[in-house]
Amino acid sequence: MTTGAAEVREARTAAGAAVVTVFLLAGACSPGSTSRVTAAESAPAPTPATTSPTPQHPPGAVPREGEMSDVRTPGAVPREGEVGRVRALGGLPPVVSSIPTERKVVFLTIDDGWEQDPGFVLQIRDQRIPITAFAMRDAVEARGVPDPAGGQGRYTGAGKWGYFRSLQDVGVPIENHTLTHPDLLRLSRAAQRQEICGASKLIAERTGARPTLFRPPFGSYNTDTLRAAKSCGLTSVLLWTASVQPGGKIAYQTPDKKLHPGDILLLHFRPNLDRDFRILIRKIKRRGFELGNLQAYLEAATSPRK
Repeated sequence: MTTGAAEVREARTAAGAAVVTVFLLAGACSPGSTSRVTAAESAPAPTPATTSPTPQHPPGAVPREGEMSDVRTPGAVPREGEVGRVRALGGLPPVVSSIPTERKVVFLTIDDGWEQDPGFVLQIRDQRIPITAFAMRDAVEARGVPDPAGGQGRYTGAGKWGYFRSLQDVGVPIENHTLTHPDLLRLSRAAQRQEICGASKLIAERTGARPTLFRPPFGSYNTDTLRAAKSCGLTSVLLWTASVQPGGKIAYQTPDKKLHPGDILLLHFRPNLDRDFRILIRKIKRRGFELGNLQAYLEAATSPRK
């Protein structure tokens, strides 16, 4: 399955016509589950030097390459000395479930890829929301049947990898969530490596960028997983501290049932994400939290200190 650079950069015709929905879960990837925002409320003021007029799209259209209103990476970035150290053992990738910071900032991540709603892409672009996607091949390519917990989907596999390239075009990193979503604890190291390295290779072929982060399905991993991830060129293994369910409801994994500085939130590509995501963003902002750039914070937490 080799895709040339010309194909990777092809016009997003299919993706532009596709429609997709993203669903939030605490079930399919989580081991037992642990009101409307306007662009004016959440987007920073445009910078004349880097901003071009936002193109108008018909309902349901996915933005095409080069149509971002601002190409700067979205999200809060760490201040000097703000982020604590995340340590890895034995030279293996660190396992990160939250970012060590006292700042009221949280991080949004989304898994799988079954439902592919263009409204979600437009929301990410227009409001400049930082989010990291962990793509799973079988979901993106609609191989099999999605988890029915989120209800009937309208746009399952509607854009496939073209949809994820559209997300990438609006600033969403596309990271690794295996090929087939197995419980890695049931696999040998060689089989784990095949799942992980195979996904990284495919994502690089389809998007032109190789993943650096890995999220194990169900949050299940062992030392073999970390060794396999390292051999596949992945630098960190990402877990979560809270998951998001339909309606934008947050399922907390802490006794006080509250958001905390540095929390990583888990969402899924399921039906009604465009609607539920707006509810979630408003809820986060109402509680006084910023949305952080996960890659910038991870770099600060894992890079060697001088």
